[in-house]
Amino acid sequence: MAQTQSDGTWCIFDTITPSSSLIMQFGKGTICSGEYLEPPGPPQFTQGDTMVEGKTKIAVIGAGNVGATCAFVLAQKKLGDIVLLDIFEGFAKGKALDMSQGGQILNYDGSITGTSDYADIAGAEVVVVTSGFPRQPGMSREDLIGKNADIVSQVGAGIREHAPDSVIVMVTNPLDLMTYHMQKVTGFPPHRVVGQAGILDSARMTHFVAQEIGCSNEDVQAMVLGGHGDTMVPLPRYTTVGGIPITQLLDSDTIDAISKRTAGGGGEIVKLLERGSAFYAPGSAAAIMAESVVKDRKRLLPCSAYLSGQYGLDDIYIGVPVTLGKNGVENIIELNLEDSELESLQGSANFYKGQLTELLGY
Repeated sequence: MAQTQSDGTWCIFDTITPSSSLIMQFGKGTICSGEYLEPPGPPQFTQGDTMVEGKTKIAVIGAGNVGATCAFVLAQKKLGDIVLLDIFEGFAKGKALDMSQGGQILNYDGSITGTSDYADIAGAEVVVVTSGFPRQPGMSREDLIGKNADIVSQVGAGIREHAPDSVIVMVTNPLDLMTYHMQKVTGFPPHRVVGQAGILDSARMTHFVAQEIGCSNEDVQAMVLGGHGDTMVPLPRYTTVGGIPITQLLDSDTIDAISKRTAGGGGEIVKLLERGSAFYAPGSAAAIMAESVVKDRKRLLPCSAYLSGQYGLDDIYIGVPVTLGKNGVENIIELNLEDSELESLQGSANFYKGQLTELLGY
């Protein structure tokens, strides 16, 4: 039997039960037996798979192709709330909004915001710096020194003021020089300023090796040291496929060709694009570094790190294997290099050291 109540709801009296107890079912959905139950409150939800517990913040300076790619990879990795900063505020806001709207499609949550105000990076654990002029056809990375040094000075001042406890991941070219310059501008301990160099260069070598052998990129581990430029030092002895050195899989001419193509990998893309430079791989490599820091993964990665005697080098940023964790560069690995390899590494470092003095006045 149904009966309408004064509040407009209805209930059903049903006595057809084994115990003949009174059961009432209210139109609002409450079911009770013999006594009135308060209607349920709003549904309670437990926190699901948001980006990260504790709301880690990562800032990306520069909303161009490299910065936007880095931010997008960070979002998909669910590493934390992301702040994308650019001098053109609408540019940063528009890209951040576009990425945010992809959250349901690609299953990530958290906040992705765009801004031109350095105050918004306050509290960031990692700041990835991608801002600067890109390479154009016919330009070397070193041609960018004058233009990008001024930009790095401005960015460094903003980081120093608003994110003084952060770890800085540098991407701006010429990489090793700008990483050194950033450390001087901020005054941060050298272990908290690190450059993305060898990860990208090693990834390029990995791809070329995999292409030549006909295997998965995932099975290749490459090692490239030295400066992020034409003087980089690929190390075939430390490059393996499934644990097997490539020196046992490829002839010397093929290995030399791969090493040469790796050193010119960025320039090859610049020529093909005709405008601008690589951004998918560089942005993704920077995101991998940020992940190793915020999650304290302590990954062993080739990065541009400050040397103080290692490999016979001092007061220079250059690409070497490091352990990357929450404190930035936590350990520098000194490989047992052959004389020719060490000579190439030192030659690369001394080339950049000369430019620091001649072009930046250090």
